[in-house]
Amino acid sequence: MSENKMFCFQCQEALKGIGCTKVGVCGKTSEVANLQDLMIYALKGISEVGLKADNLNIKVEGMDRLIIDGLFMTITNANFDRDRFFQKIKEVLVKRDEIKETLTKKDVDLSNLMDVSTFSVNENHEIVYKSESKEVGILATENEDVRSLRELMIYGLKGMAAYAEHAGNLGYEDEEVSKFIRKALAATMDDSLSAEDLIALTMETGKYGVTTMALLDKANTSTYGNPEITEVNIGVRSNPGILVSGHDLKDFEELLEQTKDQGVDIYTHGEMLPANYYPAFKKYDHFVGNYGNAWWQQREEFEKFNGVILFTTNCIVPPKADYVDRVYTTGSSGYPGFKHIPDRVEGKAKDFSALIEHAKSLAAPTEIETGKIVGGFAHAQVFALADKIVDAVKTGAIKKFFVMAGCDGRQNGRNYYTDFAKALPKDTVILTAGCAKYRYNKLNLGDIGGIPRVLDAGQCNDSYSLAVIAMKLKEVFELNDINELPIAYNIAWYEQKAVIVLLALLYLGVKNIHLGPTLPAFLSPNVANVLVETFGIGTIKDVDSDIELFMAN
Repeated sequence: MSENKMFCFQCQEALKGIGCTKVGVCGKTSEVANLQDLMIYALKGISEVGLKADNLNIKVEGMDRLIIDGLFMTITNANFDRDRFFQKIKEVLVKRDEIKETLTKKDVDLSNLMDVSTFSVNENHEIVYKSESKEVGILATENEDVRSLRELMIYGLKGMAAYAEHAGNLGYEDEEVSKFIRKALAATMDDSLSAEDLIALTMETGKYGVTTMALLDKANTSTYGNPEITEVNIGVRSNPGILVSGHDLKDFEELLEQTKDQGVDIYTHGEMLPANYYPAFKKYDHFVGNYGNAWWQQREEFEKFNGVILFTTNCIVPPKADYVDRVYTTGSSGYPGFKHIPDRVEGKAKDFSALIEHAKSLAAPTEIETGKIVGGFAHAQVFALADKIVDAVKTGAIKKFFVMAGCDGRQNGRNYYTDFAKALPKDTVILTAGCAKYRYNKLNLGDIGGIPRVLDAGQCNDSYSLAVIAMKLKEVFELNDINELPIAYNIAWYEQKAVIVLLALLYLGVKNIHLGPTLPAFLSPNVANVLVETFGIGTIKDVDSDIELFMAN
């Protein structure tokens, strides 16, 4: 067993660029970190028996949703609640044993199952092993390169699961995506696979990442309309408010419906900002706009908001004591002391009544800024402006596009992205998605012939829009290679949804992506070299030299 209380290096804030070993920089305890490892281990086990069921064309009801939920719960800043992890692990194990029983009745040989099938959880929330206890976490894989590739793939799967869950909540599912998730999870326990095999599987993860993001894009736009250019209010009104964070648009829609004519205003925070761009949500007069900035500033902003806060997904920061009692979670998110809104039952909407009544008793938000920000430049809206954009490129009015998608974070070094945006030549345009935009979306960077110099496509999953835009431009300019476009990629990352976006871009053939503020700790030197040599992955340096490099290429 490892001497560490835990080991986690899945996010950009991994301690010292190596890994957290006592407590997560994100705030999770070693117990929760180890339960997350056990969750992943259990998901590998159910995936293995699920594949055997696939071979017999046996449909296992509820299995894929359990796997997707379990993966999503382990994303950085999503869930800190040990009891929820115990409960979910138990659900996975019960379903695993149901599948095994079905297979046994069909005389399927289960003797060669991996030892992932040898543990259970008792009623006292204790882990019980049927054989000798073993380490099941990241460091259980001794070979550094194999470990790196396995974890790279698992983190991509976590991001993919997040997007698949949002699509599923809107009734859009893809059985092939679910099958691949199971295949890939089981493969991370297969010691017969070579590094080359794992590299191929990692690229396949990128392929299914594209499929999943396209599925979510279809789910969102079919349900709520294509995002459109929108001026978003960042001030406040005098009514009590509910601040919605996270990514899930179905939750947001149901909350809006249940708060109609209740005298409560709804605001977005962080990654929920792009909800303002969807036509379907504009009919709600009590949907006021956006409050605050990226996730890492929530402790100060939530305190000043005064009202109720709802987390629909990840991006939870351990809270200050003075607002714990007015924070709610739902879906895969959770935190000890936060009240949790249960999942939908039999297709009915979630019940937000307790949260709404709570909000009515609280003060209106304290104003922290005023004005408006502009967004809504997903692929359909950009295509509507295609003639103007193409003409600007052909005439030289736009020299280059900079894709600055991804995540924000709290490290001081991320000021680089603000300085980079400010220093870019005036004939360049920023394409963005995800919370990385908060580093520059409130700057007055102007426009080029009426085209704003910051085009915000939406949430992190809307990086798919940026890829669609790039592929459309490749077609319009009749180029043979997407890398011939005047587009540079300077992407910030923090957690696992950024990993699947990166793998998706690599699968689409995009090269010379610069990734910052640091390379992932889970990349071994050899694996990092493969990415550098094959795809031209680079790191950021300083603003002036990076801009000079990007503009020269």
